[in-house]
Amino acid sequence: MSISVGLLSGYWFWLSLLIYLPVLGYALYRVPWSILKSNRRLQHFFLGATVFLMVMWSMRAGISPGLGIHFLGVTALTLIFGWDLAIVAGTGALLGMILIGREGWDSLPINAVCSVLLPSMVTLLVLKVVEAKLTKNFFVYLFLCGFFGAGLSAAASGLATGTVLWLDGVYTWAKINHEYIQYLPLIMFPEGLMNGIIMTGILVFHPDWVRTFDARRYIDEQ
Repeated sequence: MSISVGLLSGYWFWLSLLIYLPVLGYALYRVPWSILKSNRRLQHFFLGATVFLMVMWSMRAGISPGLGIHFLGVTALTLIFGWDLAIVAGTGALLGMILIGREGWDSLPINAVCSVLLPSMVTLLVLKVVEAKLTKNFFVYLFLCGFFGAGLSAAASGLATGTVLWLDGVYTWAKINHEYIQYLPLIMFPEGLMNGIIMTGILVFHPDWVRTFDARRYIDEQ
């Protein structure tokens, strides 16, 4: 879900920048810099996740410009590091994409909103609903937040991308639906599977690495 350089009018650049900059600023304010600075293992884990995200986003498939499909991985990032570090990592990955020539500066804000901010917020919403409404259970957390949350995030990102391209008159809705929207259900399952597998591996071997997972609540108290 990535919008290519030069597709949208300048209006979308400034609107998305107006949305994203305050969120990024708040995320940077919330990041526990002292912990990140003192914990070398966390630094390596965070930087490695950012680079992995950049590499994953550089591999995409699609027919028309702006209708490319790729794995997001933002759900796992949000659950592991928290939404603030996920926003920072996603922004870093987009900047890396620009440096290697896969994206341009004019597409950065809208891609940040559609591919980083929106899926991260959807993941956070699913997490909050699960914590507030459902039993504190390891498998509930894993399947709903990891698998289902990732699929829902991919759908939200894809719908947002397609809607922006349609509203700006880049493509007709029929073309967007034919080349992109109708494939979203097929994208949701592998996105959920990939994020779920990542979360399963980390939760089994290193549950203390997952910032949004409290083993005392989800395991010890059962």
